Amino acid sequence: MKELRYLNPYFAKYKYHFLLGIMTTIAAQIFSLYTPELIGNSIAEIENYIKSGSANPEFVKNLLFKNIVTILITTLIAAILTFLMRQTLIVMSRHVEYDLKNEVFKKYEYLTQNFYKQNRTGDLMNRISEDVGRVRMYVGPAVMYTINTVIRFAVVIYYMCHTTPEDPAVGMKLTFFTILPLPLLAYFIFKLSTKINQKSTIFQQNLSALSSYSQEIFSGIRVIKAYSIEDKKQEDFEKLSMESNEKSLQLAKVQAYFGPLMLLLIGTSNLLVVILGGMMYINGSIQNIGVIAKFVLYINMLVWPVASIGWVSSLIQEAEASQKRINEFLKIEPEIQNENFSPMDFKGNITFENVSLTYEDTHIKALDNISFSVKTGETLAIIGGTGSGKSTIISLISRLYDPTSGVISIDGIKLPEANLQRLRDSIGVVPQEAFLFSDTIKNNIKFGKENATDEEVINSAKNAAVHDNIIDFKDQYETILGERGITLSGGQKQRVSIARAIIKNPEILLLDDCLSAVDTETEEAILNNLESVSKDKTTLIVSHRVSSAKNADKIIILEQGKIIQEGTHNQLVNQEGYYKELYLKQIAEKEML
Repeated sequence: MKELRYLNPYFAKYKYHFLLGIMTTIAAQIFSLYTPELIGNSIAEIENYIKSGSANPEFVKNLLFKNIVTILITTLIAAILTFLMRQTLIVMSRHVEYDLKNEVFKKYEYLTQNFYKQNRTGDLMNRISEDVGRVRMYVGPAVMYTINTVIRFAVVIYYMCHTTPEDPAVGMKLTFFTILPLPLLAYFIFKLSTKINQKSTIFQQNLSALSSYSQEIFSGIRVIKAYSIEDKKQEDFEKLSMESNEKSLQLAKVQAYFGPLMLLLIGTSNLLVVILGGMMYINGSIQNIGVIAKFVLYINMLVWPVASIGWVSSLIQEAEASQKRINEFLKIEPEIQNENFSPMDFKGNITFENVSLTYEDTHIKALDNISFSVKTGETLAIIGGTGSGKSTIISLISRLYDPTSGVISIDGIKLPEANLQRLRDSIGVVPQEAFLFSDTIKNNIKFGKENATDEEVINSAKNAAVHDNIIDFKDQYETILGERGITLSGGQKQRVSIARAIIKNPEILLLDDCLSAVDTETEEAILNNLESVSKDKTTLIVSHRVSSAKNADKIIILEQGKIIQEGTHNQLVNQEGYYKELYLKQIAEKEML
C-alpha cells in the first residue's frame, strides 16, 4: 500500500464525498439487517403458534403481515441508501481519475527531452490510460466494497452476538464457531494477493511493450509497406501478443482461486450454523428455530462481502502495481524548470559564451566550447554536416536542454534566470522534422496564435509559399490532416510549419533546416518573404544549403561541435575552407540540372 499513499491528497480533496459515502453505507447496513431479525421473529412466532395451539391466529397473521411490510420498506430504504453510496464513492473515483489523468498529462508536458528519449510512447500511453484506470478501480469499487465489508462485518457480528438475549453466551458461542473459518480466509487472501501483485506487475509491463510496439508500427506503416515486411512484423506482433496472453492467463489462474475458496469457506460457516445450532436447539440452549434462521441469513449476508474480499484485494494489488509505474515518473524532477515568474520581454540579443553540451543518454559531445553572438534584428546562418551540432544550438536557445558548461544569455539574462514561459513565448521554432496535428490546416497554423483571424492565417500561408497548395484542396484551409500531417507532402508540411511560426510574430525566429524538402525556386520565394517578415526579429537559419545562408548577416560553420569558420557570405567564399567547397559544389550541381 506504500505506493497508493500518493492518492491520499485526493481523498482529502473529496472528503465530503468520502464521508457521505461512509455514512450512507452505515445507514444501508443497519436497514438491511431488519430482514433477518424480522424473518427470525416471524419463524419464532409461527413455531410458538404450532407448539401452543392456543395462540390467536389473527394476531400471528397481523404480525406476519406487519413484518412483511416492514421488510419491504426497510429493503427499499437500504436499496436507496446503497444507490446513494455508489453515487458518492464511484463519482468520487471518477473525479480522482480525471484529476490524476490531468496530473499525469501535465507532468508529461513538463518533463524534459531526456525523459522522452528514455521512454517509449506506447508505454507512456499505457500508463495514462490502463494504469490510471486500474487506480480508479481502487479509489472507487475497492474502497467502496472495503468500507461496505468492514461495516457489514461489524454490524452483523454485533447482531449475531446479541441474537439470544436470554442467554448471551449461546449467541457468542455460535458466532465464534460461525466466523472460525475467517482467519483461514485471511491467510489465503494474503498469499494469493502477493501472487496477484507479482503477476499483475509482469502483465502490465508486457502490455506496455505491446502498446509501444503497436504505436511504432502504426506510425511507421509507410516504411513497413515500402519494404514489404508486413508478414515479418505480423510474426513479431503475434509473439508479443502470445506473451501477453500467457501473462494474462497466469494472472487469471491465480485470481480464479478466489471464487471457489470464498464459496467453500462460506459453505463451511453455513454448515457449522446448521449443525451446531441444531444441536443447541435439541439440547434446549436455543429456544426456537428462528435463531438458527437468523444466523443462516446473517451468514449469507456476509457471502458477498467475504467473496468481494478476494476481488477487492486483487484490485488493490493491481492498483498498487499500476500506481508504482505512475509514481516512477511523477516523482521525477525535470532538469529544466522555471525559476523566475517575473514578467519580462525579450528583444533577441543572443550570446553563447564557451558553451559545451554532452548528451546524457549517448555521451556524445554535440558542442565543444563555442562562442558567438547575434544582435536584435540580425540573421545568423548555421551550416555544417550531419551531427555537427546545428540543431543542438536551436534546442539550447529554446532551453529544451541546458548546456553542460558555458553560458547562454538573451538580452544579458542568463537562460536559467529567465522566465521560461515568457522565453518560449518569444520564440518561433520550425523544427527539422515538421510535426502537424490531426486537425484542419487552419488550426495547425493557428497553433502559433490561437486567436488569429482568417486573414492572418492566409497571410502567413502566403509568406510560407503554401497558400496556393492549400486552396487547391477540396476543403482548402478546412482540410483535415492525417496523423502527423500525412495528408501533405514533405515540402508542404515544412511550409505549414513555417506559417505556424510566422503567425506567432515572435521576437526570435529559429528555422532548423526547414527548407530541405522544397525546391530551390520555392526556397528563394520563402527566403525573400522571410526577409521582410523577420526584418526586426533575430533569426537563426540552420541549413545544408548555401542558398539559404547567403543573405544572412553572419554565417558560422560547425564541424564536430566546433566553429571552424565564421563571417559573411562574401568573406567565406573568398577564403579556402568548408564553406567555399560547399558553395562551389552546389553551384556545380545547379548548373548540371
